[in-house]
Amino acid sequence: MAAEQGRERDGVVAAVKFDVVTLHETWMELLFPRQRGHAHSVLGKWKPSTTADRLKYNIWATLGVPIIALLYPFVLVGLATRFYTRRIDSGVTRLGAIGVLLLGVVAWGALTALARIRFGATAEGFYAVAAASVTAVVASLLAYGFLRIDGRSTTVLFAYPFATTALFLPPVVAALYSPTVASAVLPRSFDLAVWFLDNVAPAQLAAFLRSSYDLEGVAYVTMWFAVAVPLGWLLGIVVTLADVVRPAGEEEPAGS
Repeated sequence: MAAEQGRERDGVVAAVKFDVVTLHETWMELLFPRQRGHAHSVLGKWKPSTTADRLKYNIWATLGVPIIALLYPFVLVGLATRFYTRRIDSGVTRLGAIGVLLLGVVAWGALTALARIRFGATAEGFYAVAAASVTAVVASLLAYGFLRIDGRSTTVLFAYPFATTALFLPPVVAALYSPTVASAVLPRSFDLAVWFLDNVAPAQLAAFLRSSYDLEGVAYVTMWFAVAVPLGWLLGIVVTLADVVRPAGEEEPAGS
C-alpha cells in the first residue's frame, strides 16, 4: 500500500515537473529558437554563445519563473476542463446536429409538458419552464454549430460561451416567471452582483452601473449572460493553455 502511494506521488511529481518544464521552454521559445523538446533531438537545445546572448537568455528565463508560477494553476484547470469537454464533445459528435436538437427538444419538451400538466397552460410555472427550455435548446445548438467549425479561435470565442450560456441562463429565465424559482435564484444573483461591484469592478464602473441600472427583471438575464460569456472565454483559454503544455493524445508525460 505504501509502495503504491509512493509510486502515485512520484507520478504526480513527474507530471508537475513535465508541465512546468514544458511551460518554461515554451516561454523561452518566444525569443530563442529550439527550446521546447529539443534537449534530446539531433540538433539539441539552442544555447547562447556570446556574453550578450547569455545575458538576454538568463534575464528572459528569470522573468519566466513568476509568470509560469501564475499560469500553472490555470493549466491544471484547463486539463480538468478538457477531460470533461472531450467526453461531452465525443457524445455530441455521435449525436450530430439533428440528434442534439432532438435530444434538447425531447428533454426540455418533456419538462415543459410536465409543467403544463402541473401548472396549467397559463400559469407562471409553465411559462418559466417553457422559456428556460427555449433558451437551453437555442444556446446548445449555437454551441454545437460553432464547435463544428474548424479553428481554435472560433471554438474559444463562440462555442464555449454559448455552452456556458446554455447552463446559466435557463434557471435565470425561469426565475422571471416563477416566484418559487426566483426566491432561490435572484437573491443569490443580487449578492453576486453586489460582491462584484464592491470587490472587482473599478470604482468608476461600479458607480456607473449602480446609477444607471436597476437589477430587476430582464437585467438578471443580462447579468448572467455577461457572466456566462467571459466564463466561456476563460474556459476556452485555459483549455488552449492545456493543449500547449500537453497536446491532444499526450495526457501524461512519458515515464509518469
